Amino acid sequence: MKVLVTGGTGFIGANLVRHLLAAGDTVRCLVRQPRLTLAGLDVELVRTPIRDDPASIEALARTLDGCEGVYHLAGLFDPGPGGIERMRFIHVDATRVLLRAMELAGCRRMVLCSSSITVGFGPREAPGDEDTPLDVDRTMGLAGPLRAYHDTKLEAEGLARAGGPVEVVVVNPDYIIGAWDVKPTSGQLIVAMGRRPMPLHPRGGKCFQGADDCAVGHIAAMERGLPGRRYLLGHENLTYKEFMTQVAQVLGVRPPRWPVPDAAISLVGRVGALGQRFDAHRFAGLDGRVLRAMQQERFRSGRRAWTELGVPRTPVIEGIEKAVKWFREHSYL
Repeated sequence: MKVLVTGGTGFIGANLVRHLLAAGDTVRCLVRQPRLTLAGLDVELVRTPIRDDPASIEALARTLDGCEGVYHLAGLFDPGPGGIERMRFIHVDATRVLLRAMELAGCRRMVLCSSSITVGFGPREAPGDEDTPLDVDRTMGLAGPLRAYHDTKLEAEGLARAGGPVEVVVVNPDYIIGAWDVKPTSGQLIVAMGRRPMPLHPRGGKCFQGADDCAVGHIAAMERGLPGRRYLLGHENLTYKEFMTQVAQVLGVRPPRWPVPDAAISLVGRVGALGQRFDAHRFAGLDGRVLRAMQQERFRSGRRAWTELGVPRTPVIEGIEKAVKWFREHSYL
């Protein structure tokens, strides 16, 4: 099968591309610039710009020539200045343009990588799933980068699920761990624990999954997913203490012992909000709602992906081991 991948230079994309190649697929990656994650791989790199005008859409359709499917993974969370506009362009505008180009090219199948942020959650004994309601105003606030990330991801899902000549299956990865996390993103906590002692842990929890299983989930969605349906990609519901204890075991360091006080989270959030007035870039990551989310149990179930797509349920510690090995080999640790 010949496929186009957007976001192939990112963390999940890099793992997906390797699984596609291992399956014998021909891979064409739409990139802005080559990166370490794709170096040495037998992939075709193209730099066709995504713009919302007829000439650009036709050029993108030519880029899709011969492709039977598209994996649309391009995305970002950008809390910095201008980040809301960039998120809207990448998540919404680019998805709209890509769907138009696919229609012109006769490419009929897309897997859209959204995020678990659009999926409801619950406690461990009653985790959320793809149909669980989400109180967006209470969870994300009325404005700000986290709300914009949620809204643009959900709007992209709406575009993709609206029907039309292109069949679209949506996947919603939760907390993914593994190799090729170049920024790093979800692996930042692992890197931090490997560099300095961390005696504290957030009170909350998430649904974790290894990057290899996440990549398999994307491919299974392309092969067997129902058009218009979304699939949460996640396996183990772990508290941050449980997750960080496993990380500590792999790193060979002492695990965290004490929960972070809610008052400390509130204080850091206020410092971040104040700091952004003077240096928006430096303090962009100290979003109070992002920090408070780590104090909550945000557990979800990937049962739909396990039962309908056959996504494996590999223990998350294997993803941690692969992440630590990759970070060490590339001098992050």
